[in-house]
Amino acid sequence: MVSLASGERVYVAETAGSVRNDPKDLVLCVHGMSGAATNWTDFMAELAPDFDCKAVDLPGSGFSPPPRTRSGYSIKALAGTVVSLIETLGAGPVHLVGNSMGGAVCIRVAAARPDLVRTLTLISPVLPDLKVRRELLQFPLAALPLLGERMMRRIQLLPPENRVAGVVATCFYDPGAVHPDRFMLEVAELRRRDKLGHGAASLSLAARTIVAETLRPRKHSLWRAAGEIEVPVLVMFGSHDRLVSPRLAGPAARAFRNASVEVLPRTGHVAQMEHPALVAARFREMVEQARGDATGNAGRRDPVDA
Repeated sequence: MVSLASGERVYVAETAGSVRNDPKDLVLCVHGMSGAATNWTDFMAELAPDFDCKAVDLPGSGFSPPPRTRSGYSIKALAGTVVSLIETLGAGPVHLVGNSMGGAVCIRVAAARPDLVRTLTLISPVLPDLKVRRELLQFPLAALPLLGERMMRRIQLLPPENRVAGVVATCFYDPGAVHPDRFMLEVAELRRRDKLGHGAASLSLAARTIVAETLRPRKHSLWRAAGEIEVPVLVMFGSHDRLVSPRLAGPAARAFRNASVEVLPRTGHVAQMEHPALVAARFREMVEQARGDATGNAGRRDPVDA
């Protein structure tokens, strides 16, 4: 657990064997809605020989306690938590990596505090998209006060095995690729979280903040924030992502000033879990290019068709 200047406490997982007297660039990973630091285990293991890797449990997720107020679940507030964590760790600027809702959080961090970010990697980032996909039709209902939490509590009545299987089926291109041991670890973690009492509220309020970001006026939107980011950016979408459309690759390539954008084939919503070695390789390429370019401009790459 790490105590922040605000008095907030967050749980941070890190790669084993980090050598304090041999400092390396820090890679800080931020998970998405209903996720946790464990979403980055395999990706961090790929990078561990050359980077100091950490992953945070956002407030209300994993082992981190919920924020003091419901406004603490907003993208802006979560970005503030990440900023405070980087400052507390004293290791900035960092290579910031985010998935899904965590991608939205990282965009806000990079736009507001460029001094704390060395590079930005986004995996299926939540970006405003008014073309709602079938799998997201329940999001507006889940975001409603009272009704949303009631819906989430009803879902919690389902066996943990069923809920984990549902998430895997939604987020992975090939659900069968999940190792049985990893599946049972997720089931055990869900049982633990069910006993904490704030799971339903956390999920409902996360849905609410995603809906709020989608409906935010253009001048305050994540697309506008993306255009303000000058550090090298790597954006990856999954060709078979059911939650974030890969067609956003084109708009993302135009929105970010200094980005490489790619659609990974045979990939779902959590590429860092489904293809950790591939995502790590793309990350290394981006970092090496950024290091080798005297201007810090990592260049652009056209989106790859699914």
